[in-house]
Formats: sequence, C-alpha cells, structure tokens
Amino acid sequence: MTALLSTVAARLDDLLGVQGFPDYPNAINGLQCENRGTIRAVAAAVDVSADTIRTAGELEATLLLVHHGLFWGGLQPLVGFRLARVRQLLERDVALYSAHLPLDAHPTLGNSRLLAAELGLPPTSGFAMVHGNACGVRGECDRSTADLVAACDAFARTHGGSARSSVVLDGRRTRRWAICSGAGAGTETLAEATAANVDTLIVGEGPHWTAVDAPERDLVIIYAGHYATETLGVRALGAMIAGEFQLPFRFIPSPTGL
Repeated sequence: MTALLSTVAARLDDLLGVQGFPDYPNAINGLQCENRGTIRAVAAAVDVSADTIRTAGELEATLLLVHHGLFWGGLQPLVGFRLARVRQLLERDVALYSAHLPLDAHPTLGNSRLLAAELGLPPTSGFAMVHGNACGVRGECDRSTADLVAACDAFARTHGGSARSSVVLDGRRTRRWAICSGAGAGTETLAEATAANVDTLIVGEGPHWTAVDAPERDLVIIYAGHYATETLGVRALGAMIAGEFQLPFRFIPSPTGL
C-alpha cells in the first residue's frame, strides 16, 4: 500500500488542529519538508536528527513524524550539519512532519495523558494551560510518593533515561498530582500547581530553582526525563496514522539521556 503525502498531511493537520494553534515560533507545526509525494511507510521519533533521518531511510519510511522539528534552535544558515539534515531528507525521499503543542494537547494522543495511563493515574481535568489549551493533565489518587517516583524511574529507564525528584519525606503520600511532559517545570506550571493544591508534579525536566522552590510550595517535583516523557505521543500518532492508511510503521528510539 502507498498513500499520497498531501492526503496524509491533510489528515494529520485536521487530527491535530495545527492551523492557528498557539506554540513557540520555532515549532512550525505541520509539514516541514516534502518528499516526491508518495508515502510507503511511516516512522516516528521524538527529535529530527541525522540518526533518525538515516534510520527512517534504512527502514524505507518516506514519512518521518517528530515532536521537535528542524527549526527548534531558531533561524540558522543552511550550512554544516543543518544542511546535511535537509540533504538527507531530500536524498532519501523522506517527508518530515512536526507536531509540538498540538500533539501535547490532543485529548487521546497527548504525551501527558498517555504518561498518566502508563503510571496508572486517571486524569480528571487539564493542566499546563497555554492560551486556553491544556497541554497536561491532573487528577487525584492516594499513593506513596516514593512509589510514584520509582514508577517514573522504571518508565524513564525503558527509554534510556532515569527519574529523580525534589525532596520526598518518608511516609509522604500523593493525593493531588499533575503531569506536564518535556520542559514542564517552570514559573507558570508551578503557579498553576500551587493554585490547584497539587502536591506532586511530574515533568520531563525543569530549571534547578524549581527544586529549590518546591518544598516551600509543599510540592514534590518528579523529573522523569524530557526525552522519555515525550516518546508516547509521537509513537501513538505514528501508529494511528499508519493504521488508517494501511502502511508499515516503526518508532525510532534515539534517547538523549535527558
């Protein structure tokens, strides 16, 4: 089976609602690089890189779905390794589609929602609001915080990373939790967590000061890895779109250790 790139890209745009979705300027959600127009197989990875492009080509995938696209570092001259990435995409006939916050905010494919399911935490509402869109989830439970840290660490290790937390007191229990994948600990999310009486915040990563501030907010932050916490959404998206178009699919692991 094959599919037209234009048809697949339009389906992705509609599924994720990328048009007009508020995001970082450099995210450039949607189709970032065309191929010759035919999709024979789909691959997905968290980040576009020389390795993920090469592997997609070796798998004969002509569509690569990523969470972090070509322009994450901002406008840069097409020289050196940046030119090499584009050249590889063109030479291997690999189209590139990137979905950042539109994927995070998706009600079934979002990274935070899928991570909550992995950890056995049923969400009850949204979290990490960006211009009215919930890019994370939150809910309630009654669970040992130390056990939750261990569960996050076990998950992170399956993706080449590890989890750590701000100070966890013996006997502490998690009753109100929130999850925001990736760079999820920051000024806005900590303020939102405090306002919602969240006691345990699970993120990918965050600045050092967030761990300093956490105890004074009566908050434990679990840093489960930027890469690990963002593997779930793009993998689910790739599997879904490949299934709809009856195309082969592979997820390409490329852990950064962060």
